Amino acid sequence: MVNLAFEPALSLASSIRKKEISSLELLELYLSRVEAYNPQLNAIIFTQFDKARERAKAADRALARGEVWGALHGVPMTIKESFDWTDSPSTRGNPVFKDNYARTDGVAVRRLQSAGAIIFGKTNVPLMLADWQSFNDIYGTTNNPWDLTRVPGGSSGGAAAALAAGLTGLELGSDIGASIRNPAHYCGVFGHKPTYGIVPTQGTMLPDEFAPTDIAVSGPLARSAEDLAVAVDVIVGASGADAAGWRLDLPQPRKTSLKDYKVAVMLTNPCCAQDNELTEQLQLAIDALKQAGVNINDSARPEIDFERSHHVYLMLLRAATATRMADPELASHIESVAHRSGDDWSYRAYVDRAVTLYHRDWWQLHNEREKMRIAWANFFQEYDLFLCPTAASAAFPHDHEGERPERTIPVNGGQEPTTDQLFWAGLSCLVYLPSTVAPVGLTKAQLPCGLQIVGDYLQDHTCIEFARLLSQELGGFKPPSGYD
Repeated sequence: MVNLAFEPALSLASSIRKKEISSLELLELYLSRVEAYNPQLNAIIFTQFDKARERAKAADRALARGEVWGALHGVPMTIKESFDWTDSPSTRGNPVFKDNYARTDGVAVRRLQSAGAIIFGKTNVPLMLADWQSFNDIYGTTNNPWDLTRVPGGSSGGAAAALAAGLTGLELGSDIGASIRNPAHYCGVFGHKPTYGIVPTQGTMLPDEFAPTDIAVSGPLARSAEDLAVAVDVIVGASGADAAGWRLDLPQPRKTSLKDYKVAVMLTNPCCAQDNELTEQLQLAIDALKQAGVNINDSARPEIDFERSHHVYLMLLRAATATRMADPELASHIESVAHRSGDDWSYRAYVDRAVTLYHRDWWQLHNEREKMRIAWANFFQEYDLFLCPTAASAAFPHDHEGERPERTIPVNGGQEPTTDQLFWAGLSCLVYLPSTVAPVGLTKAQLPCGLQIVGDYLQDHTCIEFARLLSQELGGFKPPSGYD
């Protein structure tokens, strides 16, 4: 028997339009599951049930009149805590902002609602969205539904956990360092990091912030690639003053059959130690694609130095995130960098140097980025996609001790710096490219694995379509046990 709670959002929308179930009934199903399962997960940390019920009733009345609001008509969903949603907290897990309640809806949130979605709650994040775990002093810790002792990822960790456990129909997240992709990988769901700049950022920033953050994007998480495609189409496009003259017309997928795709694969790299169990499972997925007729090249690479790419990404990433840094913290980095030796390129040294960059130095790094963007563009003239890991391992055990630069994750019986995973995050982030994560099976420890699918600039639908075709071969999303 099909469990409606785990059905893709588009299937749910279809059932509502066919009047097989009402929006209100579906909402109540999810609310009952939140009551039953969320206490052990702590994925959904804020709700507006009454508000959602009224909107669900309105959706049902509209349908009775023959009105369909959009592709997501009547589908219940949640959003990441950092998105503005009227009368909800947008704290980023930081007690400093505990009283920051949104007065309006963010642009992406408003567009999802205009497409018919019924938002009923918000999902957990790490402090300032800056971790691959999701814990903070306001809302506590979110657990992975596949193993409660392990992390769900971050910063959209609550989003991925809620989707995997069947507590919501769709999710909206954000990504600057794999914050959509990493949780999708850890929890066995789909996630899409859009091309930089195509989803408006209004409603994703803290008070008195108006300028978009470099590298950062907003995008969907879902239980199917088809849901990703629809959600992307809903939230992209110009807004504000740009909408007076700019239009976005995302290209359709380059190919619609697996046998027509020409892709390059890189499953390991010296810049990041890789857990063997994860690599083996990803290789099985690649082997299945070869059997399906995909033209795969295991050695083709864009003409870039991957170590240098990682360096530039770390510098620009930490420069971007430093814009929210308080003056005393900035002063400490200024003092620290003055005492760093020239050959110290530890992660803390990267942070010290990045947050104290002169604009001239930032521009030189940005210029390198632009050169790399050209190299990637040239590469995608011959290859449709670039396939690689999402992270260095499957979901790792909770570890809240100390600060992130000091923490490690288990890799092949040893411990590796957690921050090394930024290598796989940065490949597409640095150069503003889209990338989709699709589940491709489980490790021997029964933990999900996600394959990262990187595409050319604005080829978002090519990435998502390949994820769809891939899921047809490998089965796509599978729910964890214990959430029937």
